[in-house]
Amino acid sequence: MTLIRPSLGDFIADRSELLQRAADVFEWVRSKALEVTVTGRYALSEAAQAHSDLEARRTTGKLLVIPDAAAVGRREETQS
Repeated sequence: MTLIRPSLGDFIADRSELLQRAADVFEWVRSKALEVTVTGRYALSEAAQAHSDLEARRTTGKLLVIPDAAAVGRREETQS
């Protein structure tokens, strides 16, 4: 018996299909047909903390790691 884990290449035939599917997803987000919940924002210097929060299951939704000095201290508190 062989157990394999599929990857993106198992579902996307070529680059043009990848680009089309990505465009579809971005359009769904733009039109609000797909809602993305961002529950935390971390400066790049806080990436280790973001990873720790993920591992400890202190987060829900998506986390953004922002490579911008202006993002320092803008991390939103997540629900415990």
